[in-house]
Amino acid sequence: MPEDASVNIGALLDHPRMVRERILGIQTKLHRWAVVDRDRRFDDLFNLVVDPAFLAMAWTRVRENKGAKTAGIDGATAWSIENSEQGVAGFLAELRSSVMDRSFRPVPVRTVMIPKANGKRRRLGIPTVRDRVVQASLKLVLEPILEADFDPCSYGLRPERRSGSTPLAATTMSSRVISPPVSTRSTTTPYWDGYVAGSWTGGSWDWSRRSSRRACWTS
Repeated sequence: MPEDASVNIGALLDHPRMVRERILGIQTKLHRWAVVDRDRRFDDLFNLVVDPAFLAMAWTRVRENKGAKTAGIDGATAWSIENSEQGVAGFLAELRSSVMDRSFRPVPVRTVMIPKANGKRRRLGIPTVRDRVVQASLKLVLEPILEADFDPCSYGLRPERRSGSTPLAATTMSSRVISPPVSTRSTTTPYWDGYVAGSWTGGSWDWSRRSSRRACWTS
């Protein structure tokens, strides 16, 4: 593990505002380029994923998440890493090195069953902290690019949006071309079922094919 990498990441962890500003600047550029040229292919994103600033921000996201106290199959938590001999800076430097030399391998999630409101239980997969940090760094890089490919009516699992706003957005959009449905569940359910089904099979859903051509991972 290169000592300078650990020192570099340690310095970034001590200056979170500088890290946020740097990443926001890069994300703004990525998003702007993606909006201007919807067919643009983004090359060499790998170097951003392993950039010390992106890894430092990824750690912060993982550390501040309410699941930070929960361990994956390796038993490590954010707290245990902070209090380990290598510390956070050493952990991130070692993780960065393993991703760069391609020795990094994600491991299986730890599976637990958690209760649901209806009394049933559902399966929950818990990744290791290492995997969560890499995932968070990938998200920081890819999100501003792929956001440009979503339609305005897409709300699920997007930043600053929530799925509960979807019916209102859909009603607003549909009112521009057809009369909105009567607002009772018995009459709207068949309408929206058909609308959603048609959307998934329609031409506007070439997004998945287009976005798969957006990123090029080189190092």
